[in-house]
Amino acid sequence: MIAKLQEYIDHCKEIEKLKNAVVLFSWDLKTKTPKNNCENMADSLTYFSTELFKKSTSKEHEKLVEELLEEENFKNLPDYWQESLLKEKKNIEKSKRLPVEFYEEYVKSATMSEIAWEEAKRKSDFSLFEPHLQKMIDVVKKKAKYMEPNKDVYDTLLDMYEEGITKEDIDRVFTEVKTAIVPLIRKIEEREKEDLSILDRKYNIDEQKHLQDFLLEYMGFDFESGTVGESEHPFTLGFNKNDIRVTNHYTEDDVIDSIFSAIHEGGHAIFEQNVADEYRYTNFSSIDLLGLHESQSRLYENVLGRRKSFWLPIYSKVQEIVKELKYVPLDKFVSGINNVQCSYIRVRADELTYCLHIILRYEIEREIFINKARAKDIPMLWKNKCKELLGIEPRNDQEGVLQDMHWSDGSFGYFPTYLLGSIYDGMILESMEKELGNVDTLLAEGRIKEITKWLNTNIHKHGSRYTSKEVLKRLGYENIETKQIIKYFYDKYDK
Repeated sequence: MIAKLQEYIDHCKEIEKLKNAVVLFSWDLKTKTPKNNCENMADSLTYFSTELFKKSTSKEHEKLVEELLEEENFKNLPDYWQESLLKEKKNIEKSKRLPVEFYEEYVKSATMSEIAWEEAKRKSDFSLFEPHLQKMIDVVKKKAKYMEPNKDVYDTLLDMYEEGITKEDIDRVFTEVKTAIVPLIRKIEEREKEDLSILDRKYNIDEQKHLQDFLLEYMGFDFESGTVGESEHPFTLGFNKNDIRVTNHYTEDDVIDSIFSAIHEGGHAIFEQNVADEYRYTNFSSIDLLGLHESQSRLYENVLGRRKSFWLPIYSKVQEIVKELKYVPLDKFVSGINNVQCSYIRVRADELTYCLHIILRYEIEREIFINKARAKDIPMLWKNKCKELLGIEPRNDQEGVLQDMHWSDGSFGYFPTYLLGSIYDGMILESMEKELGNVDTLLAEGRIKEITKWLNTNIHKHGSRYTSKEVLKRLGYENIETKQIIKYFYDKYDK
């Protein structure tokens, strides 16, 4: 059995070499590749992605899994290996239904679509992106039907990003959140606005980069197992737990945007860096539960990072790093990072109206995959939903339908995980405070790494071994509940 398991691990090491090539090409394409070489790099990415797919669904790989699942071998394996192999068998069964030629077409289409999206966003011209978006809608539908021929397409997509979640689950919790927070937002809109013009400054970009590094280290990001880069849209990407990479996007006009992108991506990265060592080469080491993943990024970004207590022990250091913040008192800074106002751009939205940005995208995805909306319909759908939910209309494509990259690579079903993550955070915060005590006290005393350690122990080390529903159950919750996050919002903003 030990020899057979080692044979399987050796095979996984070969698969990992191909995965490393895919990750490296993806990182380079999104951070450093010159425009004139993008198509060539896209071809290379397609090639290695296809080889990775072939190797991961090969008869050799399947045979090794089947042999380890045989009773005499299986019963002698540790529990986590048993669970991993059962999950791998299910993954192989679904993935091998995809024809190799289709998979190759899918990867190439997604890569070229991302390139087209970047140009379209830069020029604020949806027409440059529309044919690519329609192509992605079509191939994603085909992919879902290949993998789960007897299942609703959109439920298949949701399950790909958050195992065990259906549109019925999302309809319930999103409706509860929407019903609760819309009146609160309207109430806030009626208040007299605080003058935050003191934040309107030019912030040195090199100083912003220095601040990002400081904040990442403060939270618990390990720079010996990670690095940072720059991209149009911030993201986190990893080879394995020993090499997790984050990016950010900087502008001189907005230091708050880069601060909270750093904290958000840092939350993702800390999760990835702290998966248990023994899970290497199991399929728990790569975290495919995006709702749980977003719960970690949004917990650091919002539930922790937007509290005054988070900044109390470090704000003087922050002012040393970013010189223009010396003119911004802490109370004004805290008001600025918690300013509730319906706005166009999701990644710059406050934590309360952000929920409506996700509901907007979810409702459009339902129009695409349930009511058969076409790419050409999406700008108008966006405009109407934006007006209905946020009370504003985008003035151009860049601040409307083109602002996010996720649909460009076919990540339909991913957007709901952002709000699911926030909903989970309400429960995680409640559970954490039962054990650690008041979070504000910990933060004000500069003890954020105690919070990180609690998350490492209760969530991070398990990787994707347990579904999000199972993680919540281990924390004491039988079902996904919204009352905790709604209470958090009302306690904070209904003043």
